Amino acid sequence: MRKFIFAACLLIPLCLAACSSNQSKESSDSAAHLPKSQVKTESSNNVSNGGGVLENFDNDPANESASEEADTIEATDRMVIHQVQLQVRVQKLEHAQAFIEKRVEQYAGYIVESNIYRENETEKAGQLVIRIPDKDFQSFLRDTEEEVAEVMERTISGEDVTEQYVDLEARLQSKQVVEKRLLSFLEEAKKTEDLLQISNDLASVQEEIETITGKMKFLKNQTDYSTITIYLTEDSIQKIAEKPLNTWEKTKKQLAASTNFLLALGSGIIVFLIGNLPIFIIVLCIGAILFYIIRRRKRVKKER
Repeated sequence: MRKFIFAACLLIPLCLAACSSNQSKESSDSAAHLPKSQVKTESSNNVSNGGGVLENFDNDPANESASEEADTIEATDRMVIHQVQLQVRVQKLEHAQAFIEKRVEQYAGYIVESNIYRENETEKAGQLVIRIPDKDFQSFLRDTEEEVAEVMERTISGEDVTEQYVDLEARLQSKQVVEKRLLSFLEEAKKTEDLLQISNDLASVQEEIETITGKMKFLKNQTDYSTITIYLTEDSIQKIAEKPLNTWEKTKKQLAASTNFLLALGSGIIVFLIGNLPIFIIVLCIGAILFYIIRRRKRVKKER
């Protein structure tokens, strides 16, 4: 009897362990057969309910507006305001000014300011403030720098105002929504007090809309056209010494150019003669035959 009781005591814990393992296996199998979306939902609900901070994070309107604004900025072309400072020395101030004004007209720009003054007895100076389409300001600078005698200083700066412009667009849209609501309220209002209050609010909103629209137009104009300030200096005494003649360099270039021309000419003649040699042989043979026939006829005539 004691042996039976001892054996039963040993079997009972083993049975309990087997049952618990079967239950855990069944729970894991049931979890494996669940859809992935349901598993993710349950896990996210557990996290949110446990922590409390992440409960409605995905549905936060502030996060949605921030992501929409970031997408808008990425989709919008970058808006950069370019400012150029160019200081040059010219031989004839009037000629340089006329050239620059002609280039401004060709690039569909316009002159904001133009000043010419005399610094002393030998030097004249001038200043031009020009607006050039942003896509063409680099080409305009190259043309100007090729015309002048010397470029003493060149500074190009840029300011990115893309985020500022996108923010103004968002504010404008929200103000326009408020304006539409106030207009609808104004049509439905019947009391004088309500009409006066809505009219004041509407006037305030419309004033803000005009202000935002003006700022957007200003930024658009500043990014569409680059501002170029050119400082011109004319020095009639030092202009010969400041621009080196480079006689030796020019001589070497001319010698190399003439040598290359002669080599190319000789190469062309050789190619022409050798390449057309069969034609020349045929022509010479025909000419020799004709010469022989003509000469023989002359001899026969003399003998007669």
